[in-house]
Amino acid sequence: MKKVELLSPAGTLEKLKIALDFGADAVYGGVSHFSLRIRSGKEFSFEEFAEGIAYAHERGKKVYATINGFPFNSQISLLKKHIVTMAQLKPDAFIVATPGVLKLCHDLAPEMPLHLSTQANVMNVLDAQIYHEMGATRIITAREISLKDLIAIKKELPNLELEVFVHGSMCFAYSGRCLISTLQSGRVPNRGSCANDCRFPYEMYAANPETGTLFRLEEDEGVGTYIMNSKDLNLASHMQEILESGVVDSIKVEGRTKTAYYAATTAKAYRMALNDYYEGTLDSDKYQYELQSLQNRGYTDAYLISRPFEKHDTQSLDFSMQYGTHQVSGVVNEEGTHFLCKFKTLPNDEMEVVFPLDSVVQIVDNEIGSTYEKDGKFFMKMKQLKAQNGKIWEEIHSGNVNPIELPTTFPSYTFFRIPITNL
Repeated sequence: MKKVELLSPAGTLEKLKIALDFGADAVYGGVSHFSLRIRSGKEFSFEEFAEGIAYAHERGKKVYATINGFPFNSQISLLKKHIVTMAQLKPDAFIVATPGVLKLCHDLAPEMPLHLSTQANVMNVLDAQIYHEMGATRIITAREISLKDLIAIKKELPNLELEVFVHGSMCFAYSGRCLISTLQSGRVPNRGSCANDCRFPYEMYAANPETGTLFRLEEDEGVGTYIMNSKDLNLASHMQEILESGVVDSIKVEGRTKTAYYAATTAKAYRMALNDYYEGTLDSDKYQYELQSLQNRGYTDAYLISRPFEKHDTQSLDFSMQYGTHQVSGVVNEEGTHFLCKFKTLPNDEMEVVFPLDSVVQIVDNEIGSTYEKDGKFFMKMKQLKAQNGKIWEEIHSGNVNPIELPTTFPSYTFFRIPITNL
């Protein structure tokens, strides 16, 4: 039986490695040119992206290169060079968003599999068929599509791969089809620089052009002024319906601009969900425990299972972002011997340990600290905060850049976290 792919975001080389180590089968990202996350800090250099592809391929995993921006006429010559250069790095597919770029990639890199971006907003069989005939081997369907419509597309086009978003930010409009950011700040969503203006609070006014009167409409307390702020997608509790449909080839997590901890946690949670489905042991509480630890805008299961007109809980009207249940307090270095502090840490603080599913960490109790299991989870307490330079600290804070010695070796990029209720 062919298993469904778990596809995670890779905003940087470090996040690429973390997502793969924590359970992703494939990752997507790009060198900033013509990628829809150009604002995220340039993402990768060509050299780093090549290193990421090699890292994935050594582990039998895949990298999909994003070339999903909407180019200006003046950029087409540069785009052609970019396509050729990216093809030479040998990623496993290109993700593109427009018919013109799809054809250009097919002409310049004919051996490269082409995935159609969700920016194309495919919702039906007709559009899917046209793009498939143009060379798309996979379609990343619109976030607004239903499982029923996915089934219909697969029935008509059985050889076309279908990819669906299961987690992450939702767009106020059909993905990317919004000009609010362009209007207010000149940052164009479909060219990679959306300012997320839908996340801002807004005040409502009424104007009378005949009298020149302008007055503010008062909101009832608790109603909120985040009138365009969509909740975040979370379908971890619906893996059974999605996978039993038999039509989904890849489940996708949004979030190239989000944290390394987000990359790790979402990969781990959805890896557990996929594994448990195939083993017949689904447990939504387990996945939601991980996902609720992340900062979020409130969660919704959106439209894949329910139709849009049936949903009345997809907006967070009274806040833009809320803390999750946990605060990251430390992250282990790539060698696994030391960690960097991400939050105030004192000796004997109990920290939950978050590492990849197939990892083994020794239970130890020594002068540096101890590790132990409790209630099915793994924890660590530091007895001594000893820096790599030998200095002993009474407490450390997030601004401290000294690597702190660990009581035992941990997997690369293991995270330590504490409940926010303890802060």
